[in-house]
Amino acid sequence: MAIIVATGLQGQGATAEVLTIPGPEGALSGAYLTAEDAQNLVVLVPGSGPIDRDGNGPQVGLHSDSYRLLAEALAASGVASIRIDKRGFFGSAAAIGDSNDVTIAAYAQDVRDWVTKAAEKTTCVWLAGHSEGGLVSLIAAMQPQAELCGVILLATAGRPIGQLMREQIRANPANAPFIAELEAIIDDLETGKTRPMQGISSQLQPMFQPGLQRYMIDLFAYNPVDAAKVLTVPTLVVQGGADMQVGVRDAELLDQANLLSAMTLIADMTHMLKADIPGQPFATYTDPHLPLHPALLPVIMQFITAHTPADN
Repeated sequence: MAIIVATGLQGQGATAEVLTIPGPEGALSGAYLTAEDAQNLVVLVPGSGPIDRDGNGPQVGLHSDSYRLLAEALAASGVASIRIDKRGFFGSAAAIGDSNDVTIAAYAQDVRDWVTKAAEKTTCVWLAGHSEGGLVSLIAAMQPQAELCGVILLATAGRPIGQLMREQIRANPANAPFIAELEAIIDDLETGKTRPMQGISSQLQPMFQPGLQRYMIDLFAYNPVDAAKVLTVPTLVVQGGADMQVGVRDAELLDQANLLSAMTLIADMTHMLKADIPGQPFATYTDPHLPLHPALLPVIMQFITAHTPADN
């Protein structure tokens, strides 16, 4: 059932403590933001590509601060958080030599390790995965951990990513000259075949570097619904109606897959978890001063409060 909520709180620039855990070759790093007498802790799992713990991607022109804003809002509501950098990126750059030499399973294991670390701070840990981070959170939660109280899926695909990419490609008029080639490349990757760089148009080569192709082959093999079906912890699916990357249908598929899930649709929320600015479709991607959608925090807090064990 969709729930629309109108108001919320924002955090006020709290200072986070850097935490590290062992990674495959070096340390994995995260920002721990505590709250007074916090009984719950949320591990924030970032989306795809070079996205940092704050929700920004300098290499791709993304500057939203969405994850930092969410962590601060949670702290203002009495919930601690750890927002992580993925192996190979930013504070976790030393964890692996090649940031593209990864798999979803490897990311999921890192997340499970962060849950173990978070359990040193509290007895009730929650995963909040954004976009591709939602898939990683689903895969991580398939292996139950006693400390894990629930999963929050924010703007998370409910279909295999290859299918979603085709939809995104067709929706962008600028891709018209390349649609046939792009779809053929996706077809190859879905069957486990890489495409030689000399066989890719120069304009598309940055999207399909050899390391990225290997990663996509692994990524495309996952169906998020298959993971959602076997989760044994409460799950909240949150989707924005103004999301240009993931659709309401994705949220519905995830919600329908598991009897322990609940779904919330926030009609005018974008992929960056902020209110849509009419006529400015990319404003929430590039303006860190825009606040989170006011409905987001109350929905998350309601879910956490409802499912926190009574003896916590």
